[in-house]
Amino acid sequence: MFLVCCIIIAGLIGIASVVPAAAELPVSAPSVQLAAEGGGGHHGPGLGEILSLWTLIPFAGILLSIALFPLFAPAWWHHQFPRVAAFWAIAFAIPFLIAHRGLALHEILHIYLIDYIPFIILLWSLYTVAGGILVRGTLRGSPLINTTMLVIGTVMASWVGTTGASMILIRPLLRANSWRRHKVHLVIFFIFLVSNIGGSLTPLGDPPLFLGFLHSVPFFWTLHLFPTGSFLVIPLLLIFYLMDSFYFRREEKVSTTKSAEPLRIDGLQNFIFLACIVGAVLGSGLWKAGTFHFLGVEMKVAFVMRDFVMVGIGLLSFRMTADVIHKDNEFTWFPIQEVAILFAGIFMTIIPALLILKAGEHGALGHLIRFTDTPAKYFWVSGSLSSFLDNAPTYLTFFNSALGGMYPGMAEPEAVAALIRENHIYLLAISCGAVFMGAVTYIGNAPNFMVKSIAEEMGVAMPSFFGYLVKWSIPLLMPFFVVVTLLFF
Repeated sequence: MFLVCCIIIAGLIGIASVVPAAAELPVSAPSVQLAAEGGGGHHGPGLGEILSLWTLIPFAGILLSIALFPLFAPAWWHHQFPRVAAFWAIAFAIPFLIAHRGLALHEILHIYLIDYIPFIILLWSLYTVAGGILVRGTLRGSPLINTTMLVIGTVMASWVGTTGASMILIRPLLRANSWRRHKVHLVIFFIFLVSNIGGSLTPLGDPPLFLGFLHSVPFFWTLHLFPTGSFLVIPLLLIFYLMDSFYFRREEKVSTTKSAEPLRIDGLQNFIFLACIVGAVLGSGLWKAGTFHFLGVEMKVAFVMRDFVMVGIGLLSFRMTADVIHKDNEFTWFPIQEVAILFAGIFMTIIPALLILKAGEHGALGHLIRFTDTPAKYFWVSGSLSSFLDNAPTYLTFFNSALGGMYPGMAEPEAVAALIRENHIYLLAISCGAVFMGAVTYIGNAPNFMVKSIAEEMGVAMPSFFGYLVKWSIPLLMPFFVVVTLLFF
């Protein structure tokens, strides 16, 4: 039944997308030129103005699949999610290519070459290097120890990525508390702080900020998020300490006959590899090495070299890390494979949303653009959608909508510079919304998936998608987001 419904929907999308065809597009000469150059106009208003909301069905379909199938058919989803992602991607791509031919092909190539591939390479390299760092020794979980680990992870997240910090610390945290019955709150606050809010200070920290860096936002501009991030981190750490103290007192006292093993870290060379990744990303933003065209897409030499360097670092790290470290760290490729496959489908199906929003008030979502006219609205709209649509592509969507609404027709680098110079509060609101509210659901940020998967593998009975949302994230996070709005936006 699911497959039949999907085929019917795909047919409707095809019918809705065929008219008008690419040859009939009323695209202005400047828009065509920008599209050909692969610059800021690659999401130009010509194509975005004529795309129907029907073309968003595959985007909604893949995101609903991610949210609902693990809840209602977890075993089936575990084996079939690659096929589901492929189906929704194909359901959009084929009608899109038939209807708009060359322009459609350019948009597909652009989003994969400029956005998806660098995004996955960064996640993969951080995941691989972090998987080679193993914390050994006797560490007995207590409110003070657990809070200290969250503080360390929160600080690390901005410099080694939310993915890197999550992969380094989630297993030591759970091993330190393996004797406890109440462990769910440990993982929940870990997702809040380490996997999301802690990564707000640099493009290395969180995927949406990295996408902003790829689209001309200066590397150190994200330090502007420090006041808002600190406002969230400090009270959440206090709440965690009080909650963990409450559960700690309810635990049965466990006596241990094992001699205490001193703490040590194996795989120390991987910290050097992490520093190399940081240097590669930072260097790519500072090195002005020119551009070249590949398959009609303009690409920066520095960014391509950065990606090759990060792949090399990841491979070298994996080769130089002893097998026993990976084994004792319970390192597997499944979490990053799952993210790569699902995001491949998400990035394909998000293309029409980007195009429509980039068209500004002239697109099918013009009413949303007109509504989102204040920093507070950008914070809540981009943040709310980040909670359910994954924060990386959602950031990119509203980043483009701000550029399209305020600086239509302007090439992307110039538009971004003008946005920061004249309306930086809007970029701040989009960034805070995407990063902070990515913690509201499991699908809000890529590391959330990985942390949940690892916790379940280690025996923690994590709440369902809606259980996490209703019992934890809404009551704990939303009041703070309201105060952030009043204070900062």
